[in-house]
Amino acid sequence: MGLPLCPSVFSPPLIAAAWCYAARVHEDGTSSRDGLSVCTTMWFVAELRGGHRDRLPGLVSEWMLPVCVHQGQEVGTTIWAHRVQFLEERALPQWEAFTIWNAGRQGRRLYRSLTAASRRKVVAFCDVDENKIRKGVYCYEDSQERPKPCVPILHFRAARPPFVICVKLDLTGGAFEENLRSLNLQEGRDFLHFS
Repeated sequence: MGLPLCPSVFSPPLIAAAWCYAARVHEDGTSSRDGLSVCTTMWFVAELRGGHRDRLPGLVSEWMLPVCVHQGQEVGTTIWAHRVQFLEERALPQWEAFTIWNAGRQGRRLYRSLTAASRRKVVAFCDVDENKIRKGVYCYEDSQERPKPCVPILHFRAARPPFVICVKLDLTGGAFEENLRSLNLQEGRDFLHFS
């Protein structure tokens, strides 16, 4: 039986989002509903390890829904760590520098989760919130580095791609999506959605 991985509400668009449902997931990607709950976020872990869905042996995972719900916080932390590792291994090596789009909680969490080498590639945070922009800088106070790493906070129009976007889609009445569209960027080359 595999590690029970249940995605949170922050399921990553970088990979296929999956939700708990009553099913069994088999190595060929099929699932059978039989009253057990499984979270197909396993595919993310398989892809992260360089495999493919059809290479997973036997029954990927099987557990009861209460297990997913009960372990939600721990599992959410594990999924986050895997997502950051995937980002650092697969996406960030292609970029010499990048901007994190969101100077709020999720953007700062991503920044703090990155390795020191990846953090050095972050040239700015960008946002639309005037209070964050007015603050002007985010300093990572818990860093062991001296001096403490500080990253400027810019308006999104003043920031340079590529972007790692830490803004959830469909939560701003289309404002975020319109801002992103206005920059005429290409997904995968100029930006990636992370949350």
